[in-house]
Amino acid sequence: MKLDEKTKKELLQKAKEGKEMAYVPYSKFPVGAALLTESGNIYIGCNIENASYGATNCAERTALFKAVSEGETNFRALAVVSNHSDYTFPCGICRQVIQEFAQDIEMIFENKEGNILTLTIKDLLPYPFKEDYLEATKETEKDEK
Repeated sequence: MKLDEKTKKELLQKAKEGKEMAYVPYSKFPVGAALLTESGNIYIGCNIENASYGATNCAERTALFKAVSEGETNFRALAVVSNHSDYTFPCGICRQVIQEFAQDIEMIFENKEGNILTLTIKDLLPYPFKEDYLEATKETEKDEK
């Protein structure tokens, strides 16, 4: 179900609040995210860097992990903002994690000029790795024994 404009603006504002909390001493590229759950709760995330770059966590996953750690696993929308003049889309890892929980989630992006773009996770990741692939592997292993 598509979000109304008021809800989109609220999510974008929450994402901007998250962006202000970003810990980005290395890239200087703050990103904020706001995740709306089916229950109506909003979880805010920011990117959190580390000198060991592999230990860095993106804003989208921060918001999602916060929600999941609170028992939420049904999501409606995710807003993402940065200071970049273009839209800032989730990285590949974030896309995979998002679709794990929400195959039909609405993704809302705002660029520095205030232009808004709405997509779905399927637009961003049309061919995700899925749980049923793992089940197929288990079945193949059984057949081979």
